Amino acid sequence: MQTYISILRGINVSGQKKIIMSDLKDLYEGLGFSAVQTYIQSGNVIFNSDSNPDKIIGLISQKIKEVYDFDVPIIIRTHNELTESIKHDLFLNKRKEDQSKLHITFLEASPNPEIALSFDREKFLPDEFIFHGKDIYLYTPNGYGRTKLNNNFFESKLKMTATTRNLKTVRKLIELSLP
Repeated sequence: MQTYISILRGINVSGQKKIIMSDLKDLYEGLGFSAVQTYIQSGNVIFNSDSNPDKIIGLISQKIKEVYDFDVPIIIRTHNELTESIKHDLFLNKRKEDQSKLHITFLEASPNPEIALSFDREKFLPDEFIFHGKDIYLYTPNGYGRTKLNNNFFESKLKMTATTRNLKTVRKLIELSLP
C-alpha cells in the first residue's frame, strides 16, 4: 500500500468549484482509498492506495465530475517525492530566502527542457523561478498574489497541468504523509 498526496487545482478559490473537505474525504473513501485525511480547504488529500497514480487521477477526476459537475486538475505525489522536492529547492537550501516567500509549482510531468530554458527570467524580476524535474521553485519577494508566475502562466507556456503550494503547506503535507 502506497501513501499518496493528491493536490487538486483550483477548488474553493474565490467561491469557485466549492468542495467541502469532509465531503472530499468521503468521496475518496467511497473510491476505496484508506487512511484518508485532508489538509486545509485548497484540496490537499493524503491517502493510501494500491493503484498507480494515473489510475487514481482518473478515478478521482471522474467521481468529482459525476458528483460536482466540474473538472478538477489533479497532481499526485508520494511522501518521498514531496521530501525530494524540498531537498532540491535552491531558494531554501542554498540562498536561505525568507520561507514565507517560497512556493513550489507541481507539474503533471517534466517539461520539455527547451521550453523550460526559453523563459526570459529578467522579465519577471524580482520574482524568480527554477525548474527541477516535475517541480518549479518560486521565490516571490512581493508575495505569490502579485506574481505573474502563477498556475495559469505556467500551464499556458508548458501546455500541462500545474498547481502551486506554499512551502509551509508542502512541509505539512510531508509531515501528515509520514509512513
